Amino acid sequence: MIAQEQVKRVLDRIQAAESALSDPAVLGNPSLYRKTVREHASLKHLERAAGDYFRLLAELDESRALAGDPAADPDMAEMARSECARIESELPAAERAVQAGLLPPEPADARNAIFEIRAGTGGEEAALFAAALFRMYSRFCDAKGWKTSVVDANGTELGGYKEIVFTVAGEGAYGAFKFESGGHRVQRVPETEAQGRIHTSAATVIVFPEADEEDAIALPESELRVDIFCAGGHGGQGVNTTYSAIRITHLPTGLTAQCQDERSQHRNKEKAMGVLKARLLDQRRQTEAAKLGKTRLDLRGSGDRSQRIRTYNFPQNRMTDHRVNLTLYSLDRIMEGALDPLIEALSAHDLAERLARELA
Repeated sequence: MIAQEQVKRVLDRIQAAESALSDPAVLGNPSLYRKTVREHASLKHLERAAGDYFRLLAELDESRALAGDPAADPDMAEMARSECARIESELPAAERAVQAGLLPPEPADARNAIFEIRAGTGGEEAALFAAALFRMYSRFCDAKGWKTSVVDANGTELGGYKEIVFTVAGEGAYGAFKFESGGHRVQRVPETEAQGRIHTSAATVIVFPEADEEDAIALPESELRVDIFCAGGHGGQGVNTTYSAIRITHLPTGLTAQCQDERSQHRNKEKAMGVLKARLLDQRRQTEAAKLGKTRLDLRGSGDRSQRIRTYNFPQNRMTDHRVNLTLYSLDRIMEGALDPLIEALSAHDLAERLARELA
């Protein structure tokens, strides 16, 4: 059971956060202002969760007292016992919501997300599956009111993608998608298969948070090589006639980012710089995580079938996430963007592990 005093000590910060939001020094510092807004929102969320939790505890005490009162009307006592059962079924979720609010927030969760989807094992079918994954994530973002923007894409003649890089702009985008990194395996009858045989292919996904001012990632011109070339793939009449596509190479690390989705060379450079900064931030984070035996390759996988986090089985309308042993027989809806049950299960698993570490 969570102590009210523990929650109150945390919620005492609400007034300080509200005062800070009207402080000219905070208003004049965009980075600090965003941080304060997120802290205030997190505290208000905890306040609502705590209110629900302690209300349920009070109701449970009242119902138990009535159910155990020998002088109570039998019908009223029976209703009280039913009420006890209802409240006890709701308490675990309410308690987890409060525990989640008491944990230190993950700083990157509120940020925008950058996706890289690459076709892995399976040739053209893998490229078509990469396109299907892009469509799935795009549909989910549309429903959330989040904006997706393609940065770079290497398409195929049949409408697939050998690789596609895109951004998702929306509060909490990275927090929602951070568990999508890894190998995704598909089992289905390919559009290219005339005999109706089920094939297995794969695509890899990596998601990382967009860099912002807090990360202090400096990119002096002396460390960058900027190549300008003709756009290919997207762009209509401008394709292969306008030198608007940009490729930026960070010379010290060899990391690159390119953008050819916009007609404007300036906009392409701006978007490529955003991706490059995010990749540098991701490299920094992975270097830190390497102390725990993690690497970027572990996160993304190689595209091989043996390194998978999830399987999409179309004949059985089944999606299985192997990390949390979750199987859903609603693949048709999932591919249309109904990712909420999956994201909620992964978030709950992550929360349980974080709580276990904190308690330890």
